Amino acid sequence: MARSGFLGHFHHERPAADIAAGQRLVQTMLQGYRGPVAVRLWDGSLAHGRPGAPVALVFHQPAPLRDLVLHADLFRLAEAYLAGGVDAEGDMEVLFDLVEFLRCRQWSWRERLRLFHEAVMLPGMSRKRAARERRASRRLRRNGRQAIAHHYDVGNEFYRLWLDPNMVYSCAYFSTPDQPLVEAQEDKLDYICRKLRLSPGQHLLDIGCGWGALALRAARRHGVRVHGITLSREQCAHARERVRQEGLEGQVRIDLLDYRELPDDARYDRIVSVGMFEHIGRKNFPLYFGKVRRMLRPGGLFLNHGITNDTGWQDTPISRFINAYVFPDGELARISDVQLAMEEAGFEILDVESLRPHYQLTLRRWRETLEARKEEAVALTSDQTYRIWRLYMAGSSYYFGDGSLGVYQVLAGHRYQPQPVGLRRDELYH
Repeated sequence: MARSGFLGHFHHERPAADIAAGQRLVQTMLQGYRGPVAVRLWDGSLAHGRPGAPVALVFHQPAPLRDLVLHADLFRLAEAYLAGGVDAEGDMEVLFDLVEFLRCRQWSWRERLRLFHEAVMLPGMSRKRAARERRASRRLRRNGRQAIAHHYDVGNEFYRLWLDPNMVYSCAYFSTPDQPLVEAQEDKLDYICRKLRLSPGQHLLDIGCGWGALALRAARRHGVRVHGITLSREQCAHARERVRQEGLEGQVRIDLLDYRELPDDARYDRIVSVGMFEHIGRKNFPLYFGKVRRMLRPGGLFLNHGITNDTGWQDTPISRFINAYVFPDGELARISDVQLAMEEAGFEILDVESLRPHYQLTLRRWRETLEARKEEAVALTSDQTYRIWRLYMAGSSYYFGDGSLGVYQVLAGHRYQPQPVGLRRDELYH
């Protein structure tokens, strides 16, 4: 039977009314925004911006737009993207120009009332439909094996899709912006080895050794013995296999081990940590740096390579997203807090270097490769996993670019002792 009367008229008019309400919502929300991001609605209409913009935020349905307005929470917008209700078509890093506008936008009461009135007229969506497949539980948000497994045990094949052949999962060191990633990563490994002043016979501890690239290169090129530790079973298995393939079993040992579980009498000539420090948490700095200092022999060197931010870890939509979906135990600190904690543990700071521009370049390479191999990534994991990493890398690249995020290599030795470094940094660049 054909629809008639009021119900038939309402059924016919509602989609058009939703589109009109969506247009008004977007125009009100983005009043004053002159950035490069366009916004499209579920019918394909352009609600803001210009055709051919570097990136378009696409609402595939009204519910995510309604949710964004009523709750004013960018974390929920991120979850809508993970669920497929929203997409970013184009350069996703550019999208964060709009994210920052919305994060800083101040609404008048009149605007709030107008937005609320329009938003409640749009159809909603049950929160049960939001993507929660890879959301970490709160019990994982501690520095330990389960938290590490949530991120790193997605599968070696997934990471192999977009990392360099050596599977180095940290910021590269570029000579030029167009240098091949594999070369820039090898340059970074060599740079770390030079900063540590490695020489044959030394014993190096690599805390958070990943898939073993630094441990293997240090052993091959500098003749040191290496003890690498990681909390990821997938990484440990891969690193051990690489050690076996290269015939370095007598020189390199990889253990599935927490740094806190290393024996109290363990001693090393050099200690390095690359990209692990972000999992520690500021309250654990005394434990971490104190343990490292006790394990470092007199005359030894310690290099800590880690991400920092400009404010310390605060409760923001971005930090909530990272803790919920990427790094359950992730927590960033300011570089000044890191140096203070190292000094309080008994270290003398010998050298501090920012590699911030290098990480933006690295993340762009990773994301471009991941996007180019999307079908393979989804087949290996899931569409949501692909979306998590794409969003995470795009956002991180943007914030490294604007200086909110930083990455530093801090070289230190025991306080009140002669240090095994030259008078100038020339020795680092040969």
